[in-house]
Amino acid sequence: MDIILLKNRAISEIQSAQNLEELEEVFRRYLGKNGEFTQILRSLGGLEQEERIRVGRETNELKNFFIEQVELKRRESHGREFQRQAEGERIDVTAPGKRVVSGHLHPLTLVQRKAVEIFSSMGFVVAEGPEVETEWYNFDALRIPPNHPARDMWDTFWLEEKQKEFEVSSPEFPKTKTPKLLLRTHTSPVQIRYMESHNPPLRIIAPGRIFRYEATDASHEINFYQLEGLMVAKDASAAHFKGVIEEFFRRFFGKLVAVRLRPSYFPFTEPSFEVDMSCLICGGKGCSSCAQAGWVEIMGAGMVHPSVFKAVKYMPRDWRGFAFGMGLDRLAMMKYKIGDIRLLYGGDLRFLQQF
Repeated sequence: MDIILLKNRAISEIQSAQNLEELEEVFRRYLGKNGEFTQILRSLGGLEQEERIRVGRETNELKNFFIEQVELKRRESHGREFQRQAEGERIDVTAPGKRVVSGHLHPLTLVQRKAVEIFSSMGFVVAEGPEVETEWYNFDALRIPPNHPARDMWDTFWLEEKQKEFEVSSPEFPKTKTPKLLLRTHTSPVQIRYMESHNPPLRIIAPGRIFRYEATDASHEINFYQLEGLMVAKDASAAHFKGVIEEFFRRFFGKLVAVRLRPSYFPFTEPSFEVDMSCLICGGKGCSSCAQAGWVEIMGAGMVHPSVFKAVKYMPRDWRGFAFGMGLDRLAMMKYKIGDIRLLYGGDLRFLQQF
């Protein structure tokens, strides 16, 4: 092996390396496990002693020289890399700042805020309550006892009973008894809780999430948002309710909306009625959101039953009231012309970023 020729070739390859990756490849080619210098040193055992000493000495000198040249080239390459990095990180103080991407409100939040704003301007205050409720507040206080067939109207998520006392102001539920717990099926329990701690007259709305154990489709979900309202006064009437709700729809949708009241049944109101509005998605022609009917059931309502007043220790002969409950999801579907309620909960940013 001509050591001089090997030296010249090694130096040439070191100088030709354009980056650190190529330089490391040259290093492995000569000093790697199977590199050329390594092979020479392994072959020394087959040489005569004098030849072995000479070749070994020259190879080691070349090896040390090669390592020095590689290290010099490595530092040089590092310097160029740092220079390019510094140039890339240079800040142009005259350039405009980058706009920070901000989040935005969910359509259900927008709808709830708008509804609260409208009702607040009409004298209603916001009341809140827990999403995990007791059987008393969710059913019994609203004239829906355990064996009443009306309970079939609410597909309920019942929870495992916990050994914890709940303060329930009712003779039917002594404080020493552990009540059955459930995920609230409506926000009506908020009305009961509010009336227990406030004297009439009053006007409240109770927005919040509720839960129903039912099949999902274009207009139904297992959890959705509801807004209920209650007005208690000496002379409250269905006519007052009709005026309130027509004004709400007019201001919420920004135009007059066709509304119809249908006789219905709810245990906690008498008389009771369903409130429908003309479907704004199809203009009343029929679509999947309105089940091809042209009308969308938007809320249930009625005059508060005297037994409900008795449950909260109001005197029915002194007070009258109307109550109503509407789905905020359906309001959002009507306002933004959303054809499927499941889009509101799918988490698809392509959908949500439109609002």
